[in-house]
Amino acid sequence: MTYTTLLYDVADGIATITVNRPDKLNALNAEVIRELGDVATRLAHDPEVRGVILTGAGEKAFVAGADIAELSQLAPAAARATAEEGQQVFDRLEQGRKPVVAAINGFALGGGLELAMACHIRLAAEHAKFGQPEVKLGLCPGYGGTVRLPRLVGRGRAVELLLSGGMIDAAEAYRIGLVNRVVPQTELLATARQLLETILANAPLALAACLESVHTGLDLAQADALSHEAEQFGALFGTADMQEGTAAFLARRKADFRGA
Repeated sequence: MTYTTLLYDVADGIATITVNRPDKLNALNAEVIRELGDVATRLAHDPEVRGVILTGAGEKAFVAGADIAELSQLAPAAARATAEEGQQVFDRLEQGRKPVVAAINGFALGGGLELAMACHIRLAAEHAKFGQPEVKLGLCPGYGGTVRLPRLVGRGRAVELLLSGGMIDAAEAYRIGLVNRVVPQTELLATARQLLETILANAPLALAACLESVHTGLDLAQADALSHEAEQFGALFGTADMQEGTAAFLARRKADFRGA
C-alpha cells in the first residue's frame, strides 16, 4: 500500500514509520488513523520486520494532537465512532508481538501523546513537550489517554495532567516515568535504532512472550497474571530458540536465534 500521510521504511529488520504531515504538526486525522491501522496489520504479518520505530516528520512535532478542524465537524455518534476506531488502531500497535519504540521528536499532545503511550518504549528529544490538553477544547481524551496515562505515571499525576490540560517538558516526563530516556534531538533516531538492535539480538519468541505477559498481566489479578506468565514460560521450553539459547550460554558462544 502507498501511504499519503505516513513514510514507511524497512532496514535490517527495523521498520521506521513517520507521521508525515509537518505542515499540520503531524496532527492525526481520519486518513492518518486509517493508514496506521493498515501499518499495524502490515507489521504483524511482515516477516522482515522484527521491531518498529515510530516518529514524526520534522523537528517540531511527534504528533501535536488530533486535527481539530476535522473533529469540530463531528456529531456525537460520529465522534464516538472516531474514538473507537483510534482506540482499536492504538490497541493493535500496543498488543503487537514486535517491540515498538516511539522516537518523540517534538510536541506529543492529545492524540499524539496517546499514540506514544501505545508504543512499548518511549524516547524523547530534549525539547519535546507532552500533554493532554483536551479539556481546553471542552473534550476529554478519546484514544486511550485516561486509561494509559494513569497506568504509566500513577493516578494522581495523570489526573493533574488531564484536568489542567497543561504541558510538561521532557525532563519532567522522564522524572514521572512517562518516557524511558531523554536524548539530544540529533541522537534520537540513532538511539532508538541502537536500543532496538540490542533488543532484537534476543530470541524473537521470548520477546513476544514478554510483551504478551506484560500486556495481559496488567488486566489480571496478580495470581492470574503469575499463572499466565508461567504458561508463557513453559511454552518457550518447546522452542528451538530456547534450546539454542541455553546451549550457546553453556558453550560461551553467541546464540543464533531463528524465531522457532
